[in-house]
Amino acid sequence: MNSFGRLFRVHIFGESHGESVGVNIDGCPAGLSLPVEDFLPDLERRKGGMQKGTTPRKEDDLPIFKSGLFQQTSTGSPITILFENNNTRSGDYEKQRAVPRPGHADFVAHTKFGGFEDYRGGGPFSARLTVGLVAAGVIAKKMMPEVRIASKILEIGGEADLDKGLQKAIDAKDSIGGIIECRVNGLPIGLGEPFWDSVESLLAHAVFAIPAVKGVEFGSGFAAARMFGSEHNDAIEDLGGRTRTNHAGGVVGGISNGNELVFRIAIKPTSSTPKEQRTLNWETGQQESFSVKGRHDLCVALRAPVILEAVTAIVLADLWLLEQRTPRVITKK
Repeated sequence: MNSFGRLFRVHIFGESHGESVGVNIDGCPAGLSLPVEDFLPDLERRKGGMQKGTTPRKEDDLPIFKSGLFQQTSTGSPITILFENNNTRSGDYEKQRAVPRPGHADFVAHTKFGGFEDYRGGGPFSARLTVGLVAAGVIAKKMMPEVRIASKILEIGGEADLDKGLQKAIDAKDSIGGIIECRVNGLPIGLGEPFWDSVESLLAHAVFAIPAVKGVEFGSGFAAARMFGSEHNDAIEDLGGRTRTNHAGGVVGGISNGNELVFRIAIKPTSSTPKEQRTLNWETGQQESFSVKGRHDLCVALRAPVILEAVTAIVLADLWLLEQRTPRVITKK
């Protein structure tokens, strides 16, 4: 339920307002230098309260290494990292217990787990748990030093001018979504398998674990549905697999083709919005007016690029390890 990967296996745990959240990483090779300083830049990028439009909740997010490291170097054993939750305001959620927030997992979690769920701040459904994914992504990136992964926000609320898009939400006293693109360079030809374990299949699986992601497209994506085949096909130019265009987004037949891996995700508007809405009170059985209180992101897309990089690195590191361990026949000439 909370684990992903075959050889590079990542397990996340914790709740938004619990004592801590964390991650356990199995499959990291021994001898990888992992000083705490290497984790801080990406962890800083994920933090709230650092830029306009993000939650004012601030956590130190200093990684606490509990296993798998000795003298700042991986030992080959599973690596366990904790992040303390110190800046919580659980009372904000106690007051609205019987009123599930529209767009959140409150109602389905209450039904699925019979009322035993930790509802504070979304509990295990919270984006707070992505701090563990970012930490795992740091390790995955270090395992593939030749691979470069970079994500950026393309638009907010349909606007390429991000400030303009954010201002739309501020003016409306509402939340707003966005689109993020990820580009990966330095991948070899041959990562991934046809069908279930294709590069796209595994990336999509991991990407949809990021809260608020509602869509993913690779290369030309949905625009390909409006193209001719001759227009969409990428002409191969050399034995290194370089193509004249990259409508496929660096993946053909589910396998990396050596070109730049390109894909985009759609982030929905933050479900927690100060705008008044209607929802069900499950104690009275009646609908009532409701407004979300507390500290929330105006646009969660602002903090998502580094999380997208992290899950991308996790998937690619796992595929890289699988490729090293898979015997291949000699190619016929």
